[in-house]
Amino acid sequence: MTILHISDTHNSHKELGTLPEADVVVHSGDFTREGTETEAYDFMDWFCDLPYKHKIFIAGNHDTCMFGAESIEGLPNDVHYLCDTGIEIEGVKFWGVPMFMNDLVNGKLSEYYSQIPDDTDILITHQPPKGMCDLADYGNGLEHKGSVLLLERIEQLHIRYHLFGHEHDAYEVHKQGNVVFSNASVMDSKYNLINKPRLFEINI
Repeated sequence: MTILHISDTHNSHKELGTLPEADVVVHSGDFTREGTETEAYDFMDWFCDLPYKHKIFIAGNHDTCMFGAESIEGLPNDVHYLCDTGIEIEGVKFWGVPMFMNDLVNGKLSEYYSQIPDDTDILITHQPPKGMCDLADYGNGLEHKGSVLLLERIEQLHIRYHLFGHEHDAYEVHKQGNVVFSNASVMDSKYNLINKPRLFEINI
């Protein structure tokens, strides 16, 4: 199975141009910039028209209009919005956890991390785990900004791939043990579109 991973397009999805062939495309959040419904609908119209067998997306912290929407009516059968939910495609089990600031503040996000199923093959979050493709500089020098709780949960699982974004300047791939960690933020911290979506050939 070939997977195309994209993250943090922030309304610039149409500027990506022609994308490479793949079986599944995954967008790991922040498809809007201001979090409006108009932005979200524009993204979904584009995403639904992409020529892939399956299209999976989750929400990021910018996508505030998605808060409380556990599902989206009217999506084609080949488009899957994951909100603390999963889907199995050709024997591969995907699970998606969005990132909303309300959930982060009230502690719900850590609760959702604890609910990730043990048999997940590919985990999709917006937030990175601590120490994995999460370096960012918010004025105090480079620091690891990922989630400790998410990393602890991953260490309990047997996932093979973890796809995320959020930290724009940490676009990279890192493998630790049997897990491939991918931050596919296509924009830098100044919202310049500088990185390419990432292609994986996976064997699970």
